[in-house]
Amino acid sequence: MTRQAELPPGTLELMILKAVSLGDVHGYGVLLRIEAISKGAILVQQGALYPALYRLEHQGLLTSQWGTSENNRRARFYRLTALGRRQFGEQKASWRRLAEAVAVSLATTPQET
Repeated sequence: MTRQAELPPGTLELMILKAVSLGDVHGYGVLLRIEAISKGAILVQQGALYPALYRLEHQGLLTSQWGTSENNRRARFYRLTALGRRQFGEQKASWRRLAEAVAVSLATTPQET
């Protein structure tokens, strides 16, 4: 069983950009995709997801249009904009640098200080 992880501030937006970068997806599908790609470690509450989608769209990182979901319901489908792709790349690189720095710091032994 995978332990759930708490997301640091700003990480939800990064995970949404990742989920949408994998292909157009409706709002609830974003939530399911994040759960799938994190192997269940990240569970996003709908109450946090939809305001974040709105913010990202308002910032010009996502665009949306109405369509029909796989269970034949009307749904808003999201897609990365060119700005969203660029911002996602920058955030991903920044996150990797931070994660590497933390990993190196945590692995440091007393003899290395």
